[in-house]
Formats: sequence, C-alpha cells, structure tokens
Amino acid sequence: MRKIMIAVTVFLFSFQAYSQYVLDGVYAKEHSPTRAVVPPAFLREADVMWSKKIWRVIDLKEKANLMLAYPLQGASVARKSLIEVLWTAANEGTLTAYSTFDDEFTKTFTKEELTKVGGAGIDSTTYTSADPPYEQRDTVIIRTFSIDKVIGYRIKEEWFFDKQRSVMDVRIIGIAPLIFEVDEYGNTREGALKIPIFWVYYPEARKILANVECFNRFNDAERRTYDDVFQKRLFSSYIMKESNVYDRRIEEYRQGMDALVEADRIKNEIINFEHDMWEY
Repeated sequence: MRKIMIAVTVFLFSFQAYSQYVLDGVYAKEHSPTRAVVPPAFLREADVMWSKKIWRVIDLKEKANLMLAYPLQGASVARKSLIEVLWTAANEGTLTAYSTFDDEFTKTFTKEELTKVGGAGIDSTTYTSADPPYEQRDTVIIRTFSIDKVIGYRIKEEWFFDKQRSVMDVRIIGIAPLIFEVDEYGNTREGALKIPIFWVYYPEARKILANVECFNRFNDAERRTYDDVFQKRLFSSYIMKESNVYDRRIEEYRQGMDALVEADRIKNEIINFEHDMWEY
C-alpha cells in the first residue's frame, strides 16, 4: 500500500510539473535570447580615407517601419516594440539615456530627468469641493509619458571608406525616439515639430537589441532581432542633415519638394563617391 501511495504521489507531482510548463508554439525559441553581439570590423584612423556624418529620420507611419512600431504597449508579452525595449531599459538603468541638449552624448539623464520627458511631470492645482461648506482644496496631478506618443526615430550615423578592406561602410552612432513637440502641460502644440526625447548610444544598445525579436511578416521562424534590422538596414528613412560648416538641417534652407531633392542629392553623393573609387 505504501508503494502505491508513493507511486501516485510521484505521478501527481510529475503531472503537475508538466502541466505548468506552457509553450506558446511548437518549439522553444532559444537562439535570439542568448545571442551575442557580433563586434564590428576593427577600424584604424589611418585607414579611413573619407567619412561623413548623416542624420536620418525613420517615420513609423511608413509600411516598411511598422515592425518597429508594434505591438502597442502591453499588447503582447512575447513581442515588444522598439520604444518599449529602449524605454524599459533606460528606466531600469541597463541602458544609458543621454540628454537632447546635443547629439554628441555629452550629458546623461538622471532617473528623475527621464521621468519628465515628453511633457511628463507633477502639477498642483486648487479645486472647490462639491459638498458644503464648499472648501477649496489642493490636489496633485501626475502626468506620465506614454510611449505610444513616439512617431519615429532619429538616427545618427557615419559613412566612411575603409581602404584596408576597400569598402564603403556605415555605422550607427545613436538613436533618439521622436515625438511631436508639447507644451508645459503635455499637450501637442499646433504645427508641432518632431523632437527627440532622449538619445541612446547604439553600440551600447546593441547588447539589448540583439536579444529582442522583431516581427517578420513573411515567416515567424525567421524573425530578426532589432539589431539585425539596423545592421542590415531593413528600415525606410530619409536624410534630414549632413555634417556641414553651418551645422544646419535641410529644412532650414530647403522646403517642400526641394528638401526631398536635397536629401536625394546627399544620398547619391555617397553612392557616387564609392563608385568613383573603382573607376579607371
């Protein structure tokens, strides 16, 4: 009888342990969560014959960039949008958030400063109670930043020709989420510009992005990580600025269609430079 009770106990314990293991799929995904970052090729200053810094804008309304925008916050446990990954890591302290005072990563955000981005903050106001004697009371209103306000990303990158490898290459330096400009109460201004809320240093962010899957609408078994998306240039963007003596953006001296033509001119200049290197 005792042996029967032991056997039943072992069976029930094994069944309970097995029933608690729920797999959302037909196999366990172990590759992406354990991937290591592939370091870039070694580069010496003496090997760089030519370089130019470029600033780009990724618009999340474009179809090619929807994989960076979705899912919305809290809509999925297995998948996360790019801004949710960056925002969570920055608040946890596993990723350094830099100030938008400049785009040269000279000043870091403290945790208190990070909670105030995008119009977030704490306000105090006075209201009159609805019941007699209708006294005036003070109350506190807490405004939190919603990551759903992010409409795009600003990318800072550098194109260069490496004579040691005889290739034109590009490396991303930083990424900044963009929102529409807001007032001191968190409301979007009329005719608002797209402004960055914080910068992240991409070489540091790669350690996190390399372990988070990005949706592949063609094949769930061949999902890339966010690091793959940026390293393989699987996003759509337009140029907003190149390094120049005035340190000005394209929109400051070209508008409308002329701005698009100027952005294409900068892009073609880079392509033509590489092409001319191989002309005899």
